[in-house]
Amino acid sequence: MKPVVAFVLAAAVAASVAACGGGAPSTETRKSPPAAVRTERVASIDTAHQTRAVGVLAPRDEIRLSFKVGGVVERVLVESGDIVRKGQLLAELKRAEVDAAVAQATEAVDKARRDLERAKRLRADEVATEEQVENLTTAYNVARANAETAHFNARFARIEAPSDGIVFERTVEGGELVQAGQPVVVLGSTTSGWVVRIGLSDRDIVRVDAGTTAQVQFDAFPGRAFEGRVTRIGAASDRMTGTFEVEVEVQPEGARFARGLVAKVSLPLAQMAEVSTTATVVPVTALVEANGLHATVYVLDATGNVARRKDVTIGPILGEQVVIAEGLTVGESIITDGAAWLTDGRAVRVIADQG
Repeated sequence: MKPVVAFVLAAAVAASVAACGGGAPSTETRKSPPAAVRTERVASIDTAHQTRAVGVLAPRDEIRLSFKVGGVVERVLVESGDIVRKGQLLAELKRAEVDAAVAQATEAVDKARRDLERAKRLRADEVATEEQVENLTTAYNVARANAETAHFNARFARIEAPSDGIVFERTVEGGELVQAGQPVVVLGSTTSGWVVRIGLSDRDIVRVDAGTTAQVQFDAFPGRAFEGRVTRIGAASDRMTGTFEVEVEVQPEGARFARGLVAKVSLPLAQMAEVSTTATVVPVTALVEANGLHATVYVLDATGNVARRKDVTIGPILGEQVVIAEGLTVGESIITDGAAWLTDGRAVRVIADQG
C-alpha cells in the first residue's frame, strides 16, 4: 500500500508546493478577494469486490531493431507511425564494406582449400607430414566458418520487419554511422495484441487471478468501455514503486489504438471476509501536500465560506481516488480545483459543486 501511496503523493506534492500555509489568516489573506474553487463531497464506496488502477496502452511485444554489424546507413525507409508488414525492408547499410568482408572471407576459403589439396598430394608422395595435412584441414575449416559468419552478417546488414506492426520510433537517418546493435527502428508488433500494464499493491495482487475479466476505459474514447482480460501477474514487486505489475489484454474492437493511451482499469477482486467492504475516498487532486501516509486537504466551512486546512491519514489509491483512513467524514465538502493556492481561513467562492 505504501509504495502506491507514495507515487500519487509525489504527484500531489509537485502540484501543490504553494499550499504550505497554515495557522491564523494574515491581514493580507483577509483582504484578498474570495478564491474561485470547485468542491466535491467526501464519499464512501464499496471496495470489497473491485480495485481501480491507471495504466498505459502498448503492444504486447515492442521490438528494438538494429544491424548485426556497424557501418554507414544507406537509407531508412519508414517513419514513425507507419504500418508495416512482415518481411518489409525497413533500413539497410551501405554495402561496400560488408561486401568486401564477404569477398575476403570467400577468397580465404579458396586459398585454404588449395593449400589443403596440395598438402594431400604431397602427403601421398610422402613429402608432407600427416601433421601438416591436419593443420591445413583445420585452417580450411576455420576459413569456411569465417565465410559463413561474413555471409550471415551481410544478411543482417539490412533490417526487415519480423512481424506486422507499427513503427514507434526511427532513431537514425541515412548517412549516419551506427554501431552493431544500436537501435535503428522501434517496432510494435500488432500480431501479439495490445495490453495495458498497471501496478497493484500487495493487498490487491493476492486477490486477482489470471483470466479475470476487467473493464478498460480510455480518455481518448469517452463513454466507451472495452473488455479486458488479465494475462500476466507479476511474481515480484517493482524495486522502485513496490507495486506488482499486472498485464491486461484488451482488443481494439474497431477503435484506433496507439501506444501511450492512458487507460483506467477496473478489476474484480476475490472476497476477503476480514477486509472492510467500504472506504472513505476523495479525489487525488484534493491532496495539496503529503509525506508518507500523512497528507493535507482543504474543506469548505460553509458557515463562513472559507477554506479550512485539515491533516488526514491516507490509504491505498483506487484509480483517481485515494482512501482517507482518518480525518474526514462522509458528506463533507472538500476543495479540489483551486486547493493548491489556498491558505487556512482564506475566503472562497464555490463555482461548481460536484456533489
